[in-house]
Amino acid sequence: MDVMSGPYFIRGSVSLPEAELIWRFSRSSGPGGQHVNTSDSQVELRFDLAKTEALPEVWKARALERLASRLVGGVVSVRASEHRSQWRNRETAAVRLASLLAEATAPPPKPRRATKIPRGINERRLREKKARAQTKKGRSGRDW
Repeated sequence: MDVMSGPYFIRGSVSLPEAELIWRFSRSSGPGGQHVNTSDSQVELRFDLAKTEALPEVWKARALERLASRLVGGVVSVRASEHRSQWRNRETAAVRLASLLAEATAPPPKPRRATKIPRGINERRLREKKARAQTKKGRSGRDW
């Protein structure tokens, strides 16, 4: 069970290179009984984004810009400690890193074209607003 189920694809045919992934294991906090005190189930996965050759230059520049607040010396790290087994935490961390990189390397959205609000919609909004005001005005207890 120590074989990863990778490769973890970022987008298209680009995947996380296994050779560039740096794994670190430590004891996980939280409940779990005596098992937690003896096993290193928490996983920290690090990926050197600044030096990688696996990503196209455009993607790399985009990811470096978008993940600037998460990077420490050009390295992005992800932790996983939800599961009691190290293997499942490794899977979770790898998937999390792949999705983080996919989001960071995605092309920017197309700029929104400003459009004018149709006249009919604006008139209907004002008509409904007046009707609501009349309803509320009719509730006042002036005739008591």
